Amino acid sequence: MFDELRSAARRLRDDHALRRLRDDCRRLMSERGEGNSVALASDAVQRYAALDDAGRAAFFAHLARDYNPDPRAVLAAAQDYAADPSPAHLQRLTRCAEPPRQELLRRLNRAPGGTAAIVRMRRALLARLPKEPALAAVEADLLHLLSSWFNPGFLELRRVDWDSPARLLERLIEHEAVHEIDGWDDLRRRLLPDRRCFAYFHPQLPDEPLIFVEVALLPEMPAAIAPLIDKRVTAPLEAAHFKVATFYSISNCEPGLRGVSLGNFLIKRVAEALRRELPQLRTFCTLSPIPGLAAWLAAGDDVGALPRARAAVAARARAARDVLLRACDGDWSRLQAAPALRALGAEAEQALTRLTAVYLLHVTPTPRGDPVARFHLDNGARLERLNALADLSRRGLKQSLAMMVNYRYDLDHVEARHDAFARGRVAAASAVAALA
Repeated sequence: MFDELRSAARRLRDDHALRRLRDDCRRLMSERGEGNSVALASDAVQRYAALDDAGRAAFFAHLARDYNPDPRAVLAAAQDYAADPSPAHLQRLTRCAEPPRQELLRRLNRAPGGTAAIVRMRRALLARLPKEPALAAVEADLLHLLSSWFNPGFLELRRVDWDSPARLLERLIEHEAVHEIDGWDDLRRRLLPDRRCFAYFHPQLPDEPLIFVEVALLPEMPAAIAPLIDKRVTAPLEAAHFKVATFYSISNCEPGLRGVSLGNFLIKRVAEALRRELPQLRTFCTLSPIPGLAAWLAAGDDVGALPRARAAVAARARAARDVLLRACDGDWSRLQAAPALRALGAEAEQALTRLTAVYLLHVTPTPRGDPVARFHLDNGARLERLNALADLSRRGLKQSLAMMVNYRYDLDHVEARHDAFARGRVAAASAVAALA
């Protein structure tokens, strides 16, 4: 009985908190709220932060239901604009069509810490969205605003080194998403003089890295990841030997900014900063995983029916698939083990390399394409080289069958290559293009 009473009291308390938050939002949107917006926004942000999971779900439902544009006003404005497409009618239509949610979020952003609170709000919303598609309009408004507020033009690029604050270094360890950082010794190796780490920061979150990239300075383009992330401290190379800057990991630190374009500009800005610091650098490239490769092979798609594939390409792809199937006895999972890959004969290894090229050149331009490949190719990189047995980690074997790829960034050609990829063409070195 006492448990039931406590549950009832908690529900009443939560309902009261949600009502007060709704009232704060309503006052914030009023004319009087406009004049007292900072105080009201602060109250609303604090009340939202105090809600439990159920309360936040109810608040999101409230935003989705009660902060939509007025359909009749939108229709009337659209009809007026269709009859007379004047600037005044266009402005009125724009005002009517914008969801009031966006203005509410802009006013909430005036609170101290408001930007961080809205990023956390979107993080919570994204977790609910798969099961609650009715919240899609709220997500669209949050993404629209955060994409503006976190435009790379507003972001500060900073180098992170061993002397950076401990909290910042801990964030790198926590959020490294490509090649796990195995403690402080590992991190220290990645910040020695022949390595670089850069991160984006926002003025409203000055101590929180949003996204960071790790770079290895090398004499030549690397073909395997293990030497780059070996935490055993060796004498770093002298700067005179630095000829190649290799981007080997990019990690987002804030789930609430998923889908906001940050990395697209990060590599180019870092490359420009490195070129100023080290004029002897001649090559900017990546050493990247191919996380969709194993799943694509296992899916059994007809490799001969790929978009834009010529008949000769289709025939070679089918033949390569047959060779690789025989090598693994029809069980693709056998290729997710290092001993099996090392034991492949020359013909089967060549078949795997050819199918990787086919996947990257012909599948990547489609919506089903490899996400890492799409990122770099859309960013204006060139598919430079394929590397077998390059990532023998558990993840590398499972996702990419240990294959990795070098994408090359030629800063004078990234715009043209981006435009070509937008039209479905993949820029590739001749050695890779010849495989497919």
